[in-house]
Amino acid sequence: MSNLIPYYHQIGKEVEVFEHSYKNKIPFLLKGPTGTGKSRFIEFIAHKLDKKLITISCHEETSSTDLIGRYIIKGAETIWLDGPLTIAIKEGAIIYLDEIAEARPDVIVAIHSLTDHRRELFIDKLGITVKAHSNFMLVASFNPGYQKGFKELKPSTRQRFVATSFSYPEAKIEAEILVNETKIEIGIAKKLVNIATKIRNLTELGLTETVSTRLLVDAAKLIHSGLPKRLSVEVAVVEPLTDDLEVVEALKDLCNLMI
Repeated sequence: MSNLIPYYHQIGKEVEVFEHSYKNKIPFLLKGPTGTGKSRFIEFIAHKLDKKLITISCHEETSSTDLIGRYIIKGAETIWLDGPLTIAIKEGAIIYLDEIAEARPDVIVAIHSLTDHRRELFIDKLGITVKAHSNFMLVASFNPGYQKGFKELKPSTRQRFVATSFSYPEAKIEAEILVNETKIEIGIAKKLVNIATKIRNLTELGLTETVSTRLLVDAAKLIHSGLPKRLSVEVAVVEPLTDDLEVVEALKDLCNLMI
């Protein structure tokens, strides 16, 4: 495991809550918009606890087979290959299901017996049940505001987790994050945060996603490496947000006034 601790700025009591959840073997759910530090938090906490972390980025094609395992043909024989979830269960790793609501329903069904007192996984294709290692921890993330009503987590699933909400940090902390992540000057970091705050408050633009801390980090990196400030903001913040040309132009004008 790398000795380089991932940078993470604690916002509330999330580290303490996670440590207690881990101690009590309760699955953990990170709720919040894209780019608010959910993945960075779990990298940081796995490093802090000195645990192996296995991350799965869920999407509409992610099936229970992808997680649990499958038979493969190797030469003249057919062999079973454990999937990442099965590996994590056996080894006692932390498994992180990023954007769990994006996965297919069979994934949710498969993890149910891991999220209650049983802590076990039934592998249908092998006809066996695997008990989770005592250090195994299931962590998932979920973006509740994304496409309202389309990709929701059922209450019966949500209530199997201890949950904590992530949102964009206050301006001072967000500027500190940019400086730490990219070594950019504090003055420019503050301007980038001001731009983000302004766009986040422009609800009338109807953006599906708003400016994440991740986008600001990208812009700061480009500026730090010598790309002009306005161009950096355009390509790292404005263009990723929308394909609507009028909205792009309006956001560019706004950003150009602010940096």
